[in-house]
Amino acid sequence: MKTQKKSGVSRREGDPAHETLLILDFGSQYTQLIARRVREHKVFSKILPYNASLEEIRRENPKALILSGSPANVYGPKAPLPVKEIFSLGIPVLGICYGLQLIAQTFGGKVHKSAKREYGHAEVTVDQRAGLFDGLPGQVTCWMSHGDKLDKLPQGFKRIAHTSSAPIAACCDPIRKIWGVQFHPEVVHTPQGAKLLGNFLFKIAGFRGLWTSRSFIEESIEKIRAQVGTHKVVLGLSGGVDSSVAAILLHKAIGKNLVCIFVDNGLLRKEEAAQVERTFRGHYKLNLRCVDASGIFLKRLQGVKNPERKRKIIGRTFIEVFRKEAVKLGHVPFLAQGTLYPDVIESVSVHGGPTSMIKSHHNVGGLPKRMKFKLVEPLRDLFKDEVRAVGRSLGIPAHFIDRHPFPGPGLAVRVLGVLTREKLDVLREADAIFIEEIQKAGLYDRIWQAFTVLLPVHSVGVMGDERTYENAAALRAVTSLDGMTADWARIPDAVLAKVSSRIINEVRGINRVCYDISSKPPATIEWE
Repeated sequence: MKTQKKSGVSRREGDPAHETLLILDFGSQYTQLIARRVREHKVFSKILPYNASLEEIRRENPKALILSGSPANVYGPKAPLPVKEIFSLGIPVLGICYGLQLIAQTFGGKVHKSAKREYGHAEVTVDQRAGLFDGLPGQVTCWMSHGDKLDKLPQGFKRIAHTSSAPIAACCDPIRKIWGVQFHPEVVHTPQGAKLLGNFLFKIAGFRGLWTSRSFIEESIEKIRAQVGTHKVVLGLSGGVDSSVAAILLHKAIGKNLVCIFVDNGLLRKEEAAQVERTFRGHYKLNLRCVDASGIFLKRLQGVKNPERKRKIIGRTFIEVFRKEAVKLGHVPFLAQGTLYPDVIESVSVHGGPTSMIKSHHNVGGLPKRMKFKLVEPLRDLFKDEVRAVGRSLGIPAHFIDRHPFPGPGLAVRVLGVLTREKLDVLREADAIFIEEIQKAGLYDRIWQAFTVLLPVHSVGVMGDERTYENAAALRAVTSLDGMTADWARIPDAVLAKVSSRIINEVRGINRVCYDISSKPPATIEWE
């Protein structure tokens, strides 16, 4: 098998990861979805802005291209246009919506504003049931979102589908390996969309569909070793999904040269610090340093009510503690982070050009600039669910991989108002009961996030023959796909009753439990 050097990393031709589908983003709201749908076919996909240079595109060595949709129109004075040489690379190209119109405009077709716009479901009549439409019925339901239409094909192209409003809903030039569809196969509203994309990937572009979590692990280990050599790497291990998967992956690559620093800030969930130490030091034998910094965190948070001040104090103190521990290790040139692909995509401006800037809030934000580390980001090509798949392949326990999201400031933003050790302990016990009961009821994996909030409210209660005046607690559970929007979870009354009864009876300091039935928007998931 032939080996080639690329960007300092040894890669073998024939490796699954060597096959890349490149997506050029013209500003569509669906671009990330295209990448996700391609990866569901076990084909590695990557997004670049539409104005990426030919050199950048060639550097990715793509086996095929997809041109995304766009809110723009191709005949406008500010139409986003790629370098024309992409059509001379000799690889298959699929244009979606704006991508189809761009192809047509480039090769001499005619695109203009449609008298009748198409938004929503449409019935597409297939004129040629081969290639893209191989194995599909003669009429397919699809999702349209356009106000322009192609009504004159470029020379060499032929129509392969149409609708009542779009005379050319799909076309191709098989000689030049170019295909285009006016509709959006990447959205769930196009039921046969996955099949169509699969036809492009496998029947037209010749992908093998071998990109899996295991192939990713193998290539990542090779890349990590090539990047860091025999140097040490430091990683801030929080116990969350991203840092946990990054830690085990790095450990497989460089062993004891990875130093993980876990900072217990006193704001963690019940027994979380012990669980992290037991799993990563005990089971995986990681070079782990655990630092109990709860005293300094709680001291600095004393008397602070404002949640933004809490966040800033916590972030600043974490950096301070982390830096102090890292300095003790001597010369460590590399910092590992759990940066994910959405962070990378969102840091690139479609209209302003590419940039390598990582969001400052991500993971241990601020550390690279302050400490002058070189970054190691083994997960930067993955979406969240793909990180979980890699974690499962690495054998990381399910209670780490599938756990609900946890805010960076921890319980500091779930104890509303002023923090004390006593309030944190009360909240930990109540929260543990809530999680335990939804797990027993088989609901945990159906809920995106669930937690308990300690309210700065005292209420009157009666326990036995005594009157009580104690805290109220709120239960919060939501369903969501990505956390951007969320709806409150419909937990059965019997489960809520059990949780309420246990918290009031077992947790001294709480005598009333409420359930939050707010959606996002207008509310947020967290209370602070």
